[in-house]
Amino acid sequence: MKDLIIRPERCMGCRSCEVACAVSHSESKNLFSALGEEPSPKKRISVEHVSALEVSLPITCRHCEDAPCVSVCPTKALSKDTATGTVNHNRELCVDCWTCSMVCTRFSNLYRLILVSGCWTSSMAHNYGVIDRRTEEGTVIRCDLCGDRELPACVEACPTHALAFLEVERRQGTNALSFS
Repeated sequence: MKDLIIRPERCMGCRSCEVACAVSHSESKNLFSALGEEPSPKKRISVEHVSALEVSLPITCRHCEDAPCVSVCPTKALSKDTATGTVNHNRELCVDCWTCSMVCTRFSNLYRLILVSGCWTSSMAHNYGVIDRRTEEGTVIRCDLCGDRELPACVEACPTHALAFLEVERRQGTNALSFS
């Protein structure tokens, strides 16, 4: 199964991934045309700069294996595709309760290092755009791994290859992962 791999040591904080994501989810799929669209296209990835560690972290939905957001959704607007491993969102079923946002565990592993280093910032107390509000329609938006593309737009746009879309396999009996 393919997964979005984040390598923060390579991220220079240019935000090319954010722009590419928004354009990819625009009506026109064109940067200049997307600038004038109403509603304006929304990104599904955010770059958080942690100055104490001198690192930038691209943050997006990781389509967790156990996906707690799926299990708590009262209307079943979120579902897990067993073939691809992606968490899908059905806007028609979403009632904007934000329960999914409250249980998102995406940050526990990523920020453990930050906590140990003693540089937790207040912006890390929420899910920082993993599950975001689409105010015009009253529903949530989140990463869909650009399902209509072979390679997610954020990965394609990253000049330093801080983002990669690779085949990932869990090693049996451990939490270790192998990439190919």
